Amino acid sequence: MAETTTMQAPRIGELKLEGMTRRFGDLLALDGLDLTLRGGEFVALLGPSGCGKSTALNCLAGLLPLSEGTIELDGERIDGLPPERRRFGMVFQSYALFPHLSVRRNVAFGLAMRRVPKAEARQRVDEALRLVGLSDHAERYPAQLSGGQQQRVAIARAVVVEPPLLLLDEPLSNLDAKLRLELRTEIRRLHQTLGLTTVYVTHDQEEALSLADRLVVLRDGRVQAIGSPEEVYMHPANRYVADFMGYRNMFELDVERHGDGEAVLAGDGLRLVGRSAEPLRNGRGVAAVRPEDFKVGEAGDSSIDVTVEVVEYSGRDFAVEAVTTGGGRIHFRSLQALTPGDETSLGVERDRVLIFDSERAG
Repeated sequence: MAETTTMQAPRIGELKLEGMTRRFGDLLALDGLDLTLRGGEFVALLGPSGCGKSTALNCLAGLLPLSEGTIELDGERIDGLPPERRRFGMVFQSYALFPHLSVRRNVAFGLAMRRVPKAEARQRVDEALRLVGLSDHAERYPAQLSGGQQQRVAIARAVVVEPPLLLLDEPLSNLDAKLRLELRTEIRRLHQTLGLTTVYVTHDQEEALSLADRLVVLRDGRVQAIGSPEEVYMHPANRYVADFMGYRNMFELDVERHGDGEAVLAGDGLRLVGRSAEPLRNGRGVAAVRPEDFKVGEAGDSSIDVTVEVVEYSGRDFAVEAVTTGGGRIHFRSLQALTPGDETSLGVERDRVLIFDSERAG
């Protein structure tokens, strides 16, 4: 994509969500979401299927009414407005292109609905297609395009109307790994080039970390964490967020001692020293460790003896599943080739072990 353009999104001051709630009968899909977006910010709503992130996006777009709460754009309430009057751009997971319209006419559709003069509309469509690298495909139809090209058309259609807010609902989930990486970079570049304010829904933590200025982690419709990618990744607010941020190893053990932000957990043949992220109330704690933070065959503040069971080659290293002397499962990364049945030890430093209360998942 080019880095200069005559297109610019209207720069909003702030979008304020207060107590945004959505019920489906007895099901509480979104529970009291409070969030303020600043103009030009890229915010990712992150969580597994069913956590409420797409519901939040559809409420923002006006596709679902709120059960409670308000949405304000630059001080004016918009939660009672229909989607077309909010004038937001939206990109869906399924592309949602019109199969009987050419690429050009698909991109121009929103401008036609807004009765933009034909000459201006053509200029804006040409510019949008140039931005997404599809100028040479303007007269083709969606069926003649690859999945990545179709998603670029959907993005062009969303940005050509110069929306005050761009909403993207899992836009890369139907693409292969290589295309996801390429389009991820292009979405971020487009956001920066046009000065967009963007809300992006994803279940992929790597995607969210690489794209967003701020993350909102959701679980069962409730916010678990809000912060910069670095804050959420390095200092997860609770056990649930840690698990979602790559702390694949979770060991529930007895508390040997704790205080001054540090704790020692022991049991099942393990003894782990780590940072205590919260009070440990009931004599049990959960130690969380990322696979990549173990050092194979090296000493650390904690050491664990393991027997290798499964080894997967990942290109630069090996993903290994092993069993501890107490029978627990453990996952780590290794630069050296291991084989099932190998015995080794794992070291881990205390600042790489997070310890949470066992009764508080999030």
